[in-house]
Amino acid sequence: MHKSFDILKTINPQYFWDVDFSKLDPLKSKRLIIERVFSLGTSTEIAQIIAFYGQSIVLNELKNMQYIDPKTLNFVSLFFNTPKQSFKCYKRKQSMNQHWTS
Repeated sequence: MHKSFDILKTINPQYFWDVDFSKLDPLKSKRLIIERVFSLGTSTEIAQIIAFYGQSIVLNELKNMQYIDPKTLNFVSLFFNTPKQSFKCYKRKQSMNQHWTS
């Protein structure tokens, strides 16, 4: 993890409308930060997140999220060249009975 710069200064605070942005800790809130930047951020912000946390940590956090919207999941799968099946949210979605299939 790269500690020479404050990652929060490079991210748009509007992505965190529901939390107190000034109280976010980049280490304790990394899952939230990664999720919001990959869902709402620019390519520059995504590159900064990867540079700060490291590719393996970012990918591991994304793989273990309970929910990622379908568009972001598709992007992340292609970006990291990782099959969708390796993401927890994809497996979870596939295992849930839909009202028309039960």
